[in-house]
Amino acid sequence: MTVPLFPPGFLWGASASAFQTEGAVDADGKGPSGWDAFAALPGRIKDGTDTTRATGFHARYREDVALLAGLGADAFRFSVSWPRVVPGGSGAVNADGLDFYDRLVDELCAHGITPAPTLYHWDTPLQLEEAGGWLDRDTAHRFAEYAGIVAERLADRVPMWITINEPAEVTLLGYALGEHAPGRTLLFDALPAAHHQLLAHGLAVRALRAAGADNIGAALSHAPVWTAGDTDEDRFGAELYDTLTNWLFAEPILTGRYPDESLAALMPGPVADDLKVISTPLDWYGVNYYNPTLVGAPRPEALETFSGFTIPDELPFGIREIEGYEKTGFGWPVVPEGLTEILTRLHTRYGDRLPPLLITENGCALDEPHADDRRIAYLESHLTALRAAMDAGVDVRGYFTWSLTDNVEWTEGASQRFGLVHIDYETLTRTPKASYAWYRDLIRTQKQKQRQGQEQQQNRNRNPAVEGAYATPPE
Repeated sequence: MTVPLFPPGFLWGASASAFQTEGAVDADGKGPSGWDAFAALPGRIKDGTDTTRATGFHARYREDVALLAGLGADAFRFSVSWPRVVPGGSGAVNADGLDFYDRLVDELCAHGITPAPTLYHWDTPLQLEEAGGWLDRDTAHRFAEYAGIVAERLADRVPMWITINEPAEVTLLGYALGEHAPGRTLLFDALPAAHHQLLAHGLAVRALRAAGADNIGAALSHAPVWTAGDTDEDRFGAELYDTLTNWLFAEPILTGRYPDESLAALMPGPVADDLKVISTPLDWYGVNYYNPTLVGAPRPEALETFSGFTIPDELPFGIREIEGYEKTGFGWPVVPEGLTEILTRLHTRYGDRLPPLLITENGCALDEPHADDRRIAYLESHLTALRAAMDAGVDVRGYFTWSLTDNVEWTEGASQRFGLVHIDYETLTRTPKASYAWYRDLIRTQKQKQRQGQEQQQNRNRNPAVEGAYATPPE
């Protein structure tokens, strides 16, 4: 399979996050995060990986930026650790923490790589988490203050901003099911955490713009929800899961309303006023895609899903394993056409309310450090599916693969490897995989073909007599 040609100006990047890579959890005045505390509990990190070291990015960021430069990447999506900048979540600013991100941004700029910071990738300052975390409205306001602090320092060199990453997963796994930090098991009583993350996003967009930042988006997880079975209970379960994971967050951001009035009634505070803040216009909208989910009626007993998470039988839906597809190391089905499906669905559902899209995460966990042909095939097929969505009219401006290096995959530790670059967790040595070379060559080839196409267009413009000589860009 050959990846189709993408348009000139298409952004090629790779991603990472602070908790998963930085380590140095108490260096230079950093405060603890909710994830630091959660990971320290016995058994929470399944393979016992030392999350306090992670991949050592805090000390070795120049090495990783050099790897990005070797890829020819246009941009790097990283996250800023909130407790590294504001250790208590509010109050005193840690100058040493800001200095680290200042150095990182300078290093990226020196290599011609666009810095694309995410301001929240799940590492809530522990002091705020212990005061209620995202269940507390005050956390949203503290987040906006922090966003302004970071922008005031970096906006002169950062041309692209991401407010928040995957609030659906924080709500579901962190507050409803207890699988992730902070380990709460509130089921539907977790919905205030969704609303307050959305409010934090809207307040942060305004704080960023007030500090001179521009080109702002968010990174939301999206995937098709397929219905298991043909009973009314199956359809109800699938529709509810679809609403909770896809539209509960997209709808307020893009339309200023919740997808269902009964959900809106469960949200805290002055919801109508909050929605005006939440729907503050964005410059682009980020989509994280991995695989579809097959959902039906609940089963009589708790179900451990293919991704290892337990769905209690009190919930009105059950998740089934998707059969007939190759699986990643996580057990996730490889379904590239699902990316086309969800992008075209977003386009159809929101029309001109949908800003240009970026794929802010896409990749697969495979433990094949030296011969990862399956990862190459995964990336190739998903980029082909992405191009198909663009050909169908979806405006997509860029693609960030997850991830640059192997990293701490939350509760899975080091057991699930998403990286283009292998990490030896004993020595922290970096070794590019075959997929790194493939992605490097893809980016180079895409840019060469784009230049050739532009030159041919210029030639046609200069000499109309040769019109038709170059009907398509060369392959």
